[in-house]
Amino acid sequence: MKMMKKEGLGWIELIRGWSCVIHEFLFQRFMASHLQNPLPLPSLNHLTCIVTGSTSGIGRETARQLAEAGAHVVMAVRNTKAAHELIQQWQNEWSGKGLPLNLEAMELDLLSLGSVVGFCNVWNARLSPLHVLINNAGIFAMGEEQKFSKDGYEQHLQVNHLAPALLSLLLLPSLIRGSSSRIINVNSVMHYVGFVDPDDMNVVSGRRKFTSLVGYSGSKLAQVMFSNVLLKRLPQETRISVVCLSPGIVLTNVARDLPRYVQVQYALIPYFIFSPQEGCRSTLFSATDAQIPEHCEKLKTDDKPICTFISQDCKHTKPSEEAHNIETANRVWEKTMELIGLPLDALERLIEGQEVQCRYGTHQE
Repeated sequence: MKMMKKEGLGWIELIRGWSCVIHEFLFQRFMASHLQNPLPLPSLNHLTCIVTGSTSGIGRETARQLAEAGAHVVMAVRNTKAAHELIQQWQNEWSGKGLPLNLEAMELDLLSLGSVVGFCNVWNARLSPLHVLINNAGIFAMGEEQKFSKDGYEQHLQVNHLAPALLSLLLLPSLIRGSSSRIINVNSVMHYVGFVDPDDMNVVSGRRKFTSLVGYSGSKLAQVMFSNVLLKRLPQETRISVVCLSPGIVLTNVARDLPRYVQVQYALIPYFIFSPQEGCRSTLFSATDAQIPEHCEKLKTDDKPICTFISQDCKHTKPSEEAHNIETANRVWEKTMELIGLPLDALERLIEGQEVQCRYGTHQE
């Protein structure tokens, strides 16, 4: 007997999912009360980190704090002028505290998969090791109508999932050189209310009504599912950890897209909402905690088809029930590879150091 195709989350799953979202909103400050702000970091002089979307919000704080701890930080951003201005500002503020900060800006537009390929080609051509890739950039165009990138994909899907997936895969040669490196995906508690139909990832079939919430939560769930499969498929000898995390509910530039009356409500509830400095703690923890690689290795050999998921209070937690769906996750993997223009065996070939053709440009070593 053929199984009926799942068209969305059931009522019980939705109730559980929304209870997780509400719980995080109401209690995140209490749950994270044991954390210092800012989060103390060890010396990171040996690390090279790429941080996407690092001119505002969580990404901006992440880049600054990593650099102040000694890391070489690459700000991968659309607006390199804004990044250079920030770098100058940070250097001035840091003056006299130690060696100049090791920061640079590189252009990357996640709404263009061709830009992702170009960025990876420029970076990989250096033949330098990459120790930490932080896929931080994301969008949540609350209340807006459905929009598509020039590549033809729904904007939440492309920025929050497809572009970071392509970036992570094409940077594998540099991550392997990093030896014990990490792919860190800034995800969201909203993935608990997300649903992904691998046959309709753009949400255009009409089977589900598109809203910005559907687009955002679905893209975040797709990222977790893809990360689950990626961790399982990476051979142990690559020594690459894959982590998804929730930064908590944070007052960032996402709020600028909110309707005016919601922005007002946002401003009235600062007690519950994290500042970007508080919101970046789970990212910094995921990037630097010494136990993360060991935890990832354990999950890789475990029966559970999940990657490491770090909650906003810097503790290990589990992604949503739907994220545990192995069959859907494998289909999301295959569909993602198709959408980002890579062959299904791209992962294996990239690990072996072979050149891979991408529909959006040639990936070069």
